[in-house]
This record gives sequence, C-alpha cells and structure tokens, in this order.
Amino acid sequence: MLQLVPETRFVVFDYGLKTRSSTFTLANGTSVEIELRGARGGRRYDRVENLATMYCASRLGSLGKLLNTNVAAIDQCDAVLDVSGGDSFSDIYGSRRFYDIVYPKLIAIQRKIPLFLLPQTYGPFQGLRFRELAARAVRGAEMCWARDQHSFQILQELLGDRFDPANHRCGVDLAFGLEPRPAPEVLSVDLQRMLELNRQERPLVGFNISGLIYNDPVAAAERYGFKADYHAVVRRFLTWLLSDTDANVVLVSHVISPAGHYESDPGACQAMADELQPQFPGRIVLSPSTLDQSQLKWLIGQTDWFCGTRMHATIAALSSGVPTATVSYSDKALGVFESCGQGGAVIDPRVLETEQVLEQLTDAYQNRASARQSLSQHLPKVLGQAREQLDCIVERIRSAAQQRHRCEG
Repeated sequence: MLQLVPETRFVVFDYGLKTRSSTFTLANGTSVEIELRGARGGRRYDRVENLATMYCASRLGSLGKLLNTNVAAIDQCDAVLDVSGGDSFSDIYGSRRFYDIVYPKLIAIQRKIPLFLLPQTYGPFQGLRFRELAARAVRGAEMCWARDQHSFQILQELLGDRFDPANHRCGVDLAFGLEPRPAPEVLSVDLQRMLELNRQERPLVGFNISGLIYNDPVAAAERYGFKADYHAVVRRFLTWLLSDTDANVVLVSHVISPAGHYESDPGACQAMADELQPQFPGRIVLSPSTLDQSQLKWLIGQTDWFCGTRMHATIAALSSGVPTATVSYSDKALGVFESCGQGGAVIDPRVLETEQVLEQLTDAYQNRASARQSLSQHLPKVLGQAREQLDCIVERIRSAAQQRHRCEG
C-alpha cells in the first residue's frame, strides 16, 4: 500500500508497550519509518495500551482522547485498517484472543473513524455473545472483505439486511500480493548449497512446523480435536522423505516467538532437526529466524514442494507457484486452497488418523508435478484479484478520508 500511496503515514498498533518507531523495508528495498503503538490485552488496566481501557475511553466522547493517548492517536487517523491477523476473527482461540481482535474494531467505530476490514477469515463463532459482537463490528465498518467464499457467506450472515455488495466483497488473502525480496546472503552455508544443487536430482522440500501444535501436543489435540498424532506425522513423514527420496529439507519457521514460548516455530523446528540430523547429516536445515516477511516468501518460493501448518506460510508458497499441501486443523484453509484449485491438498488431522494423514502427504509429494501444473492455471486469476482489490481498497480509503475532511471543514 505504501508503494501505491507513498505519502501515507501509518501508525501501527501492535502487541508491544508504549510508543516506538521502527524502520520497515518494502519489497523494493525502500525503507520507511513507522510509528508503533502498543495495543494489547491483559489485566494491566492502568496501561494506556490495554485494549479494554482503550475501549472504555473510546466511549467517552471528547473526554476519551484526553484520558488515553492511543485513542487520541486514532482520532487523528483518516482510516483504520484491520486484518485480524488474517485468520483470527473467531472465538475458537478462546475469549481472550477474541476480545483482543474485536476491541480495535469497536474502538474505531466508537470514534467514528472509517473502518476497513481487509481480506480475512470470518468465524466460526460458537458463542452467541461473540457472534453478536462480531456482527456489531462488521455492520459498523466502512468496508469488509472476506478472503474466501466460505468466509464471505459467514460475513453475509453477520450483516443480515445490512449487506451491500458495493461495501462487502469477496477477495483473496493480502499475502498473495506480497512481493518477495531475495536474501541469499543471510542463509546458512548448508542452505545455500541446497539451493545450488541440481534440483532434478535433489528436490528441496520446505516444511513448516507449527509450534502452537508441536510444543504442547496434548493440549493442542484436546483443544482442536485432533485424531492424528501431529508429532508422529511430522517425524514419520520427514523420515520417509529423507530415507526414501533424494529430497533435502528446510524447516521453515513462520511465527517467531521468544525461546521457550509455547507458540515458537523455531523451537519446534530445532527440536525436529536435532532428532533427525544425526541420522541424515547434511540433509535437513533450518530457515533463518531473522528473515522478514518478503525474504521468507522468497525462500519459500525457492522450494520444489512445500507443506505447512501455519496458514500464511502456505499462502507464501501457493502465491509463488510452489505445489503445496497443508496439515490444517481449521476450516479456514480449505477456502484459500480451493481458490487456487488445490482443495485436495488440505489434510485435516481432526478427521483423519495418523496413517491417513501420512498417506495423503506422501501422495501430495509424489503428485507435485501435476499440482504445479494445476496451480499455474489458477494462480494468474488469484494474483489479478489481489492487485484489483488493493486498488479498490486504496480508492475507497481516499474517498472516505476526503469525506471526513469535508465534514470536519
């Protein structure tokens, strides 16, 4: 968006503390200074960045901006863009996570700042109260985009008689429009060597392990209803790849959390590498945890086949034309994969046993050539949608900002 509207100034609300500045590097290499402000959950209601505190202040009219500097910063914005992490606007992750996601939307609505819900997943919403708050958020937004047909249907249900096809649209995930940026200089020597090998003889497989599932498999299985053993699936499939094929493997981290954190992908990938490297020396490496989103997409795009559990890791692969499978425990994956003609590559450990998941993963890898051909036929349309929706969103933001300035003037 900064490349389309370079004069735009962004204030990014994240899970940090206080107000900070950061340098953001665009895919074309341009560096931009971004203002960061904390906006997070928790029980420290005395903190300006506490979302519940911000929400309460947002309801106090002109007094709100005097009581909370974050609310004052929002009041200065021409628009609020909200993507909910792409796939977090749901109550399946628990009530705390839901309120962290819905509060920013309600705050923008309270402050009468045009709210744009960027392409994302809507639902599922299992609790009535959560569904009511979600409906309130989408009905108060200036524009809402779903990233697949299934989510679009849920969005329409939430909107009811407020549905307007001009304002409520079905698009594709924003990550399809992310431009890759090469970063060979930060790769390990072993990974550089793998990229340089004859790939007809030594395919490179990218494999993303979700720390959320891997690091606490019992809790994850109970929470998401797994039938398959995720640990066993990862270990046995990678062992098969390394013993029965000539492929090399790069374990790709997508969610980078502090060491020891239960969601840490690097910790999960390191644990699996430590287990397999003695048996397969020189065949399995880790992606650098320092890559930004554009660099990581470039690396994923260098693989010959990719499998991931994290949604946006798989989107990076799909949008790069890499045949891709996903071991997914949420319905959100199916719509994204179907948009690329790859619905059959969604492998659900909630309904399949361990042996069935392994069988489908093996089939997906062995049929990667036909998957690549199918993906190449569907991808141009999806990438075209990504460009068109961004142009539309930018134009609507401009229009809303101009309208707001006219009203204030």
